[in-house]
Amino acid sequence: MKLISLLQRHVSRTKKPKLQLRFFSYTNQQTPTQHELDQTFASFHSLPSIPCLNLLGLCKSTGSLKAFHALLIVDGLTNDKCNTKLVSMYGSFGHVKYARSVFDSMPNPDFYSFQVMIRWYFLNDLYKDIVEFYKCMRKRLKEHDNFVFSKVLKACCELRDIDEGRKVHCEIVKVGGPDSFVLTGLVDMYAKCRDIGSSRQVFDETLDKNVVSWTSMIAGYVQNDCAQEGLVLFNRMREGFVEGNQITLGSLVTACAKLRALHQGKWLHGYILKIGIELNSHLVTALLDMYVKCGNIRDARSVFDELCSIDLVSWTAMIVGYTQSGYPDKALKLFTDRKWADFFPNHVTIASVLSASAQLGNLNMGRMVHSLGIRLGLEDYTVINALVDMYAKCHVIADARYIFETTSEKDVIAWNSIISGYSQNGPAYASLELFHQMRLDDNVSPDAVTLVSVISACASLGAVQVGSSLHAYSTKQGLLSSNVYVGTALLNFYAKCGDAQSARMVFDAMREKNTVTWSAMIGGYGMQGDGGGSLALFSDMLNEEVQPNEVIFTTILSACSHTGMVGEGWKCFYSMCRDFKFVPSMKHYVCMVDLLARAGRLEEALEFMENMPIEPDVSLFGAFLHGCGLYSRFDLGEVMIKKMLELHPDKACYYVLVSNLYASDGRWIRVNQVRELMKQRGLSKSPGCSLVDLDIANDFSFSRVVSLA
Repeated sequence: MKLISLLQRHVSRTKKPKLQLRFFSYTNQQTPTQHELDQTFASFHSLPSIPCLNLLGLCKSTGSLKAFHALLIVDGLTNDKCNTKLVSMYGSFGHVKYARSVFDSMPNPDFYSFQVMIRWYFLNDLYKDIVEFYKCMRKRLKEHDNFVFSKVLKACCELRDIDEGRKVHCEIVKVGGPDSFVLTGLVDMYAKCRDIGSSRQVFDETLDKNVVSWTSMIAGYVQNDCAQEGLVLFNRMREGFVEGNQITLGSLVTACAKLRALHQGKWLHGYILKIGIELNSHLVTALLDMYVKCGNIRDARSVFDELCSIDLVSWTAMIVGYTQSGYPDKALKLFTDRKWADFFPNHVTIASVLSASAQLGNLNMGRMVHSLGIRLGLEDYTVINALVDMYAKCHVIADARYIFETTSEKDVIAWNSIISGYSQNGPAYASLELFHQMRLDDNVSPDAVTLVSVISACASLGAVQVGSSLHAYSTKQGLLSSNVYVGTALLNFYAKCGDAQSARMVFDAMREKNTVTWSAMIGGYGMQGDGGGSLALFSDMLNEEVQPNEVIFTTILSACSHTGMVGEGWKCFYSMCRDFKFVPSMKHYVCMVDLLARAGRLEEALEFMENMPIEPDVSLFGAFLHGCGLYSRFDLGEVMIKKMLELHPDKACYYVLVSNLYASDGRWIRVNQVRELMKQRGLSKSPGCSLVDLDIANDFSFSRVVSLA
């Protein structure tokens, strides 16, 4: 009663207003302690001349505010000004719903009251509520200002709601006089809603362009895959003597990364250092990403090492860079370095380290990172997909399948990870079965990566019917014409199934071709015994100015080997070493030995082997011994057997080669002796397998996949 009497002395009460406030439920909410109430009331007693609005500002907690609010309601002291202050106070304590309830109790809220409510919606990231509240405001008031426009535009931007954004734009044009914040908000809204044309139009109509305006337009270009236009606009910005900030330069570095423009990226890096802009996390991450995507991992590490202070973001960015650039060992080394022991990895870090473990086949590290992720509670979809991929590539397909099956929401990446795992590590038919299940899931659709994995599985299984149906499916979905990897997988599938004509048809229809595409088609001709076709296509490739890689030379040498084109094979080998500066690998040496051995030039092959700079392996010995068997040159075979067993006395595969050579000559006693020797030394050969396509009722079969493809 002391508080009421205090207020009665300072507030005119000619007429008690009706109670308009909606019912507040204070149950299960923060209740003020007696100490808090005593402190608040003591403050009221010490300020006998302060009016009601100022007294509200003395409430230091939600509980004291509720208590004072209740007293105001009971004594009928609420009015629009007081309620607006209550809206602001409840908003400052994070109770936006209470603030809105107080606002709705006001019979005639003024423009300032609407501004206060919009402000608290904005500060709490309630963008959908801002748009709905603005619609309500337009029905009740004609007033507008730049503050309201800028906040509503930001809400439309975050919601990607271009329709409401256009309506706000119309209101801005009608009212006139927008400030730079509103115009920048329009530029940003249109850019984020992917209407880059309207964004540029607003930008060009802006007379007083500041760094924020330029940055919004540049960032808009970069985000909408118009990176080159963003760089051109930066040149115009510099001509206007406007210096960029961290966000401007971060967007420009990202543009260079998208364009793989290393020279321009290095220039920007130098420009950043020259004008003295501080390297924050956003800018550092952009620089690291640019160097990584431009294939310059050394400079990326230099940027990382030169940082004054390294945080979680930059540490993670460097790990991601190593993983994506094919340096998984360095990624794991950076992750396990004690120097960064104080950093707690996030889900991006964990997913990248799991990917590095998968590339190395390091199951132990993968399991440890899995355990760490569980302990830190990092089990979102990116980590789960990385786990499936890691276990599959480490040949623990059962664990990969378990994680996949226990995932409640499976996205296309999860399906791709497990399908790819089965396709690459077997059994391949399981990937077709999973593809069948995926097609039955209404929440996900196969993409290009899915088709590449499934078509590759068909190639390894020789499943012609399923592969042909997938060809039709990829054409129907527009994936064949738009994705080089799908076309390459189909081409390879037809080549491995012996249909060179269909493979060439796919090859000719592809708009984009990479080195893998050319290699697959050249190899397809070679597998069919058409060495001339392989060499002709290789010549076409060089005319197209496509640089060959080591794999293509392996494919050509193999084609020459299978068709007996010894002269062309030697020319190709010399050209690879002399013209293209490649150092021959074991695969190249094996192809050359096989080429010579199949042609009966065994002495030449033996001399070639003896002059090799690297030690022969089982595939090379096998190629030579195969030629010895073909031409009954068992004298040379015996020489090679002696040398081979001296080098590798404890490997079963070499004994199998010896046994096969004796078997080709009908020397079965020696065959049995070799087999007995293997048993005595505890050596065994992994059994081979054959595939038979059977369509059994009530069981999975290829025909079921075809029916859905």
